[in-house]
Amino acid sequence: MATTSVAIPAPRADELFGHPKGLYVCFFTEMWERFSFYGMKALLLLYLVKYHLFTDEHGYNLIGAYGGLVYAMPVIGGLLADRWLGMRKAVVFGGILLVLGHLGMAIEGHPASRVDGVVTRDEGALQVFYFSLALIIMGVGFLKPNISTIVGKLYGENDPRRDSGFSLFYAGINIGATVSGVLCGWLGETWGWGWGFGAAGIGMLAGLANFLYGQKHLHGHAEPREPARLRERVLGFLTREQLIYLGALGGVVVVWGLIQWHSLFLKILPGVFEPSPVILAMHLVSLGLLGGILWFMFTRCSKIEREQMFAVLAFIGFCLVFFTLYEQTYGSWVLFSDRAMNHDALGVEWTASQLTSLGALFILVLAPLFAWLWPWLEQRGLNPSSPAKSAWGLVFAGLSFLVLVWSARNPQANGLTNIWWFVLAYFVLEVGEMLLSPIGLSAVTQLSVPRVTGLMMGGWFLGTSYSEVLAAELGKLSALEIPEGEALNVADALARYDELFLYSAKIGIACGVLVLLLTPLIRRWMHLPAAAR
Repeated sequence: MATTSVAIPAPRADELFGHPKGLYVCFFTEMWERFSFYGMKALLLLYLVKYHLFTDEHGYNLIGAYGGLVYAMPVIGGLLADRWLGMRKAVVFGGILLVLGHLGMAIEGHPASRVDGVVTRDEGALQVFYFSLALIIMGVGFLKPNISTIVGKLYGENDPRRDSGFSLFYAGINIGATVSGVLCGWLGETWGWGWGFGAAGIGMLAGLANFLYGQKHLHGHAEPREPARLRERVLGFLTREQLIYLGALGGVVVVWGLIQWHSLFLKILPGVFEPSPVILAMHLVSLGLLGGILWFMFTRCSKIEREQMFAVLAFIGFCLVFFTLYEQTYGSWVLFSDRAMNHDALGVEWTASQLTSLGALFILVLAPLFAWLWPWLEQRGLNPSSPAKSAWGLVFAGLSFLVLVWSARNPQANGLTNIWWFVLAYFVLEVGEMLLSPIGLSAVTQLSVPRVTGLMMGGWFLGTSYSEVLAAELGKLSALEIPEGEALNVADALARYDELFLYSAKIGIACGVLVLLLTPLIRRWMHLPAAAR
């Protein structure tokens, strides 16, 4: 039998509402971090297209490159925390970078202008913008995988509260995302883009303060594996810990160059460099990660551990497909709602950026229901396995796009679509997310061999990074070019969006059916008691 280390649960005196208090520290830290992250993301594509006058395709390229890097970097952040830094130090360092990055986004410069088809932009402000994105990318790399891993370590092996704990943690994420879209979106599109981005930075500062104040409730689960190694001098007078921080700052400069590839190098040498350095960097990270995981699985794992790791890789694959569909909510869905939809609902005129909060709002409604539902089904022997839940999550993602297809084909009298179909599409999509994402996160922390849990969590986010790039590529199927001085042809736009949404629906439903067929095999790989899988 394989030997596994068992996390020591926190004493009951340090519990609140049946969960470790450390869960709530992570809850509020992630809530504020997601407030800043999604507040910025709600505005990002609109800011590029409306303020800096990027074309649709250029805007999709940049948000794809940013999204790919922001979710690829957790592979490195998870590895450094696993081997040397420890999760607590990684979260603090990442939080500092994120505060600086989000506040830097508030420097918007002068709006772009177009004269006779020639666009003039504030290049200095754009460089600050790119550097701020680089800080955010590196900060997420250190914070995101490690805060999730801390949640998993707060629970003992096979603790039945684990899935509920992750569902509550997921609710914290979405409280921040709900408020941020409404507030930052309103500030950005009403008072000025800098106001919206600046509010996101203040939110991240609150998240960092919360973590520093509450770290005592982590009970040592997030400390370095070998603290003495961090104090070793490895390069002259520099300790290993200092070298990690300096290397990360150097990485910020590298990412600064990568993130602006599409607006600099492709302008100089159009069409020469394919794929872009962003994609090449992701491929290199992926090959290194996959090679390392396979080497570890076949040289350091027992048969049971190896099959459990294969199950983790399967869940990462489900994540990649789902978020390829989901991340269109910050791409094609934003431009669709901005250009082709009536915005009045409940007596309020909603902006496209504010409507990105719908997803998080529905998660808040659904999270308590699902946290109650799984134990209730378990008591009656009806709880679906984790792979089956993931399969249905993919199916629901596909169905959400069918709702948008219906709305595009049935516009209202003025030629624009009804906002309530958009609301329904978000609801269906978020049912899918609740079926797949928290369950998948829980499975990664539960099934991974303990000494590489952070690395596997990085692998989860690397899957998400590819989904960001793929979502941007899908979005470009609906890219529109509006001639200077002419109004948007809404009918033509709806036809383009209809094509994209139908294609996306087919991807989600087909992949969901495939996963359902593979569910018995993946359950065997998990090697868990029936109650835990």
